[in-house]
Amino acid sequence: MLKLTNITKDYVLGDTTVHALRGVSLEFRENEFVSILGQSGCGKTTLLNIIGGLDKYTEGDLIINGKSTKQFQDRDWDTYRNHSIGFVFQSYNLIPHQTVLSNVELALTLSGVSPEERKKRATAVLEKVGLGDQLYKKPNQMSGGQMQRVAIARALVNDPDILLADEPTGALDSETSVQIMDILKEISKEKLIIMVTHNPEIAETYSNRIIKLLDGKVIDDSNPYSAEKEVTVVTPKPVRKKRSMSFITALLLSLNNLMTKKGRTFLTSFAGSIGIIGIALILSVSTGVNAYITSIEESTMSSYPLQIQQSTMDTATLLSSMMNQNKIDENRDPNKVYSSDIMVTMMNAISSGYTENNLTKLMAHLKDPANGFDKLTTDIKYSYRANLNTYSIHKTSIGFEYKKNIESMSEMFEELGLGGMGGSSAMMGGASWAELVGDSEYIASQYDLVYGKYPEAPNQVVIIVDEHNQITDYILYTLGIRDLQEVKDYIKAAQEAQAKGEENTFKIPPTSYTFDEICGYRFKALLDSDYYKLNAEGKIVERNETELKAILDDALELEIVGIITPAEDSVSTVSIGCIGYLSTLMPSLIDEVNNSDVVKAQLENEDMDLFSMLPFEITKYTLEDAPTLRAQAIAMNPAMKPFIDMMSDQQIVDTANASLQASTSTYEGNLAKLGYVNLDKPTMISIY
Repeated sequence: MLKLTNITKDYVLGDTTVHALRGVSLEFRENEFVSILGQSGCGKTTLLNIIGGLDKYTEGDLIINGKSTKQFQDRDWDTYRNHSIGFVFQSYNLIPHQTVLSNVELALTLSGVSPEERKKRATAVLEKVGLGDQLYKKPNQMSGGQMQRVAIARALVNDPDILLADEPTGALDSETSVQIMDILKEISKEKLIIMVTHNPEIAETYSNRIIKLLDGKVIDDSNPYSAEKEVTVVTPKPVRKKRSMSFITALLLSLNNLMTKKGRTFLTSFAGSIGIIGIALILSVSTGVNAYITSIEESTMSSYPLQIQQSTMDTATLLSSMMNQNKIDENRDPNKVYSSDIMVTMMNAISSGYTENNLTKLMAHLKDPANGFDKLTTDIKYSYRANLNTYSIHKTSIGFEYKKNIESMSEMFEELGLGGMGGSSAMMGGASWAELVGDSEYIASQYDLVYGKYPEAPNQVVIIVDEHNQITDYILYTLGIRDLQEVKDYIKAAQEAQAKGEENTFKIPPTSYTFDEICGYRFKALLDSDYYKLNAEGKIVERNETELKAILDDALELEIVGIITPAEDSVSTVSIGCIGYLSTLMPSLIDEVNNSDVVKAQLENEDMDLFSMLPFEITKYTLEDAPTLRAQAIAMNPAMKPFIDMMSDQQIVDTANASLQASTSTYEGNLAKLGYVNLDKPTMISIY
């Protein structure tokens, strides 16, 4: 029935040739259970793929029912795979959005079987594997063992002559593995089963023939077979017709697959159908494939964007240096203790592996329309070191009161008097605000609108909830929606109860909000530069509370306009339970900072610290300046002329230098303090 004659398989990788199979010759009975054992890389899976027609041999011959396959064309291999071979894999390979019945029917659909016959045969084979009452379940509603039974049923539904199983129990527990192997054992009474496994116990228990491979060769066969030496009664097999899927069946199947992702399919199909509407029905399957590839590319770049940082560290260099640290001089005196200079090695590795990237030049390249990056990417995000200072608005009897919101977990710990726990804040996270990736269309494709609307302007933001419409209380406290005083009261009660040796009975009741209470909530946003002003002398000073209140009255107001949740197939990396804002918000705020009076004043005075009115750096006087300094000193205090005349030139210079003062700040530090950002110098570029 099936015979392999001196089969070899070579893979050419550049200048290297890998010999996967080296002259394998085997014959198989019409019905037996054959297990193929061997180490990883010995050629087991390659042999199985060649038998199944998934891979072509380099030399030799595969004989099927007495017919050589050397002259087989693609259509001959298709017929062989469709009608003579059934495949059972370790990973099940079930279609998640199809029912169990539809998964099994698929093999018959591809063979052009009528709908009535498909359902009848699929139901019968599912009952055979014990799943007659699970026809309309989805794969994600079943256990691993049940899904493997579905895979077996799908392999059997075309009544193949040979069943190929590649590690069918590899992903199953022991009890379920026994059930699957019992099914395969029963099937082997009527069909040839060839199974690849790493488990010799399963092979010994269930197989009636074990073939062992090593380095692409058969080294042992527990029950060899040769048709020439054994007299067998050959049952004539019906001729398999080369059947194909009808046009109507193909059309219905492709439409069903396209409708599983309605929104994305509609958008992609609409964009691509202009100009080819006349042949859209013929190319519906191809359109679905293109849509799938596009979604995979989009998903990959959104989940793992290409990020280029201003400063990077070559970790490979560091690890390599640390590994080389373990090399020991064999000539060392064993009676001495030696120093392992790990710190020096590490510092050398860090200094040599530290790289500065020219993001300014890269940004110009990305923004150049001639390079076409706007067509190749979903979004390009430029990150800057910019702060967003937000205030919650509270209405009082005399007007509005503003309370600065907590910006990080460490700030919250400080506010609660738990500063010692600040070290854990990085682990716990705490970002309340996050930039939404992409334009409005892409945002709408990544999030479902729960209530309100998607943001349309820079001052409009949305709150992101999970599938149960939940956000953490931490976010509510940081935004001022919930009063942090209740947490302080809880901590106080807990401390008092602990001191008394009692159980803390103080509880914070669960809180819920209507959609209307969340939407319409407003914040005030202050810039770093808003906290400072220029006085009459041109010095930068902090604003007092009254001035800050006036600034807040006219400050940018941010409004929550909608509640969104990640779509089921969302690949967005923005965290659930935070405030999402458009990418146009930060550039507008940065532009306002850069045009503020205090920032422009400091930019115009590169040598002067306008906070202290002292120069950033001073130039020391030399002996050449002594005559001028002496004359200036006498002019300022004529009564001291006799004493000044008695001083040497060096004493005059030293006295003048001692009186000089320089600022302890830096020009760049002052600009950062004021919130200044050079939009041409991002700290990181993320390409989606």
